[in-house]
Amino acid sequence: MPLPLADRLIHLAYDPGISPKGGGLPGLSVLKNVVNSINLFGIVAVVGALAVSLGVWAWGHHTGGHQAEANGKKGAVVAAGAALGLGAANGIVSFFSNLGSQVQ
Repeated sequence: MPLPLADRLIHLAYDPGISPKGGGLPGLSVLKNVVNSINLFGIVAVVGALAVSLGVWAWGHHTGGHQAEANGKKGAVVAAGAALGLGAANGIVSFFSNLGSQVQ
């Protein structure tokens, strides 16, 4: 027998009481170290990509290679965007996690 509409709405509004908690599983500190290392590796790679892109941009500008100049500019913008994303990743996830916890 199907539930009446009011009972289904009450069932949907049920709060299971689950929230993130640190220290619940073993290895959490190791996972945090791995993610921090991946983020650092990404930032170092972006620094290299930015240096190469700026070099290509300068080389294309001084040699009259418009395609190389355009590709250098695109690479510099992408590297800057990647650096912004890597630097802001923790804040972005924290913001949306806090925003999601306010949903009722």
